[in-house]
Amino acid sequence: MTAEAAPPTTSTAPTARTVWTRTRGIALAVVLLLAAAVAMAAVRSTERHGELDPRSADAYGSHAVAQLLADRGVTTRVVTTLRAARAAAGPDTTLLVAVPDRLTSGQQTELHRATAPSGGRTVLVAASGWSVGRLAPGVSADPADSLGSTLAPGCPLPEARRAGSADTGGVRYTTTRPDADSCYPSDRLATLLRIPAASGGDTVLLGAPDILYNDRLDEQGNASLALQLLGSRPHLVWYLPSLSDAPAADSDRKSFLDLIPSGWLWATLQLFIAAVLAAFWRGRRFGPLVPERLPVAIRASETAEGRARLYRKANARDRAAAALRSAARTRLAPLAGVPVAQAHAPEALLPALSARLAGDGQDLRSLLFGPPPGDDTALITLTDQLDALEREVRRS
Repeated sequence: MTAEAAPPTTSTAPTARTVWTRTRGIALAVVLLLAAAVAMAAVRSTERHGELDPRSADAYGSHAVAQLLADRGVTTRVVTTLRAARAAAGPDTTLLVAVPDRLTSGQQTELHRATAPSGGRTVLVAASGWSVGRLAPGVSADPADSLGSTLAPGCPLPEARRAGSADTGGVRYTTTRPDADSCYPSDRLATLLRIPAASGGDTVLLGAPDILYNDRLDEQGNASLALQLLGSRPHLVWYLPSLSDAPAADSDRKSFLDLIPSGWLWATLQLFIAAVLAAFWRGRRFGPLVPERLPVAIRASETAEGRARLYRKANARDRAAAALRSAARTRLAPLAGVPVAQAHAPEALLPALSARLAGDGQDLRSLLFGPPPGDDTALITLTDQLDALEREVRRS
């Protein structure tokens, strides 16, 4: 006799609907996080609109100090490119670099080469360790900022002594230059540092931009200190580095990681660790499954109904038909005198059943070993036929 073809099986691969059902919570969480990030960025951008821009009258703008300088005959000009900033350097000019850290290393080196021999003053606002070494050689920035914002002068620099206490607390600097003026110390590290140049000019490092903000100019000695630092020469060039400023040809471009704030890198690392721990928690396996006694007794009919619902939900008519035929063959084999071990072998079971029933056995082969039903109606018909066969064998 020829071997029976294996019945087709239902695919266990997850469908698109199943994948969406399982991942919609994660997708919703990601969407909410992105929306919150966009909202926070929008709020922050609104709060910091025109920051350190002498044309901006917002709280974090610097229009007030520019207006006070104009009243004293100092002209203020805003530039946004390195080429314009280099061209403006001169003995009668103060060059203020609003965001030194936005420049690439090559741009910082070129700017220092242009300003060092110019004889003018260069003011660097809150330059961190990324930029201070190239813009002011011999100076280093401490990794920790000052704890307080309002500090006392603590140095003989005339501008600082006349201004008194000011909001310079921020980045702290150290230098090996013996001729430097270290002012407004925080834990013995300066938050305002003046480095004289051989050309007659100097470089001033300001640890925080607070004394230039519109809403902080009238506090402490901020206005006095800002006017003295920026008004020592008749021309003030306010350099606002922009993202559209093309880097110098020989500059070292920042990598993508350099452009990301350090806080975001740490947050991403923490999220990655949390995701790994969550995956380990959800995917842990401590060994094979062990049967456990249920706290209550469950009727066999309820178990059968539950499995039937699962089969129906998955459209697994082939599995349901296979289970029905297997159970029927197991019950029919002893009635026909066939060992249970051979109940699923057509060559042993079908002849024994045919001997007890009328017919040639072809209907029995199709009924007990045939292909799966094509729809639910055919599955119900198969169930009825198996029940009828079992009743007939018991009566024979």
